[in-house]
Amino acid sequence: MRRLLAAGFLVALIPAGIAAPEDEEPAVAQTPLVDAAVTTRESLRATAEWLARGVDSWFGDRPFEEGGAVRNGRFDLRLLLRERKSPDLGARFNASFRLPNIERLGAQLFIGRDNPREVVTDQPNALSREQHLQRRDRRDDAFFAGLGVQGTGGFDFRVGLRGGPKPYAQVRYQHAWRFGPADTLDFRETVFLTRDDRFGSTTVLSYDHDFSPTLVGRWLNAATITQRSKRFEWSSNLGLYRFFGDQRLLSTEAIFRGREGGGVNIEEYGLRLSWEQPLHDVWLLGEISVGHFRERELATDPRRGLWALGLNLKIRF
Repeated sequence: MRRLLAAGFLVALIPAGIAAPEDEEPAVAQTPLVDAAVTTRESLRATAEWLARGVDSWFGDRPFEEGGAVRNGRFDLRLLLRERKSPDLGARFNASFRLPNIERLGAQLFIGRDNPREVVTDQPNALSREQHLQRRDRRDDAFFAGLGVQGTGGFDFRVGLRGGPKPYAQVRYQHAWRFGPADTLDFRETVFLTRDDRFGSTTVLSYDHDFSPTLVGRWLNAATITQRSKRFEWSSNLGLYRFFGDQRLLSTEAIFRGREGGGVNIEEYGLRLSWEQPLHDVWLLGEISVGHFRERELATDPRRGLWALGLNLKIRF
């Protein structure tokens, strides 16, 4: 798997405009490392389906083949290099399922391994620690699983277990407004309950503007408060995204984060530049990100600058 990671990242650095000769197939299609990725993907899907069959059988005797399926399966292997920090290699995955017996109850199963706080507080992926090129504490990563019910009027509900195991519950409301053909405002409010935080809520507001069919601007904001802390934690992302077709994406983002009452209005801000492209077919992708940030945790600390590099291999299954 480590060889697969290294080769995937090297391929991600190859300019998209360099093509193989017409009488040769692309080299990536012939490498044994791509074969290893295929094997990994098949193993992930087989394991997910095995788990889904077992869980669904608890709720009835309808065969899994009658409508059962793995949905939105994703496995990420990421290497993070941040100045003055040790290298961080980590993995995460997420998947949801269509399960015939559970769907008769109006519910869907979801499982994964990720930062449990980000899962419970319903943080947007674009504002996660990984996307900010921040080192993840492996002790904070945990498995989680649960059931979700899609309600009406923009509401949905989730109950689940995260590492510990610790129970949690979520109620989420979403709504979008269109302002002409190029502007969209998305609002999301999630109220959650955990043993550690008790009641809490996360508010997410996103404004998108389409400059052209291939160029999009986005301003994404999120704020979280809990009954225990009673202080807002907030983050903001102002980005410009250029699509080149075939799942190739260039992103430029200004990133900010802070906490109310911490003595520092903005704990960290910086710029992040990312390139993503397929490495094989449509399910194996590579992403490289570079960022420069200025951080200060305490008002008495001097603000210091640092560089960060993120390399990510994504397998969809």
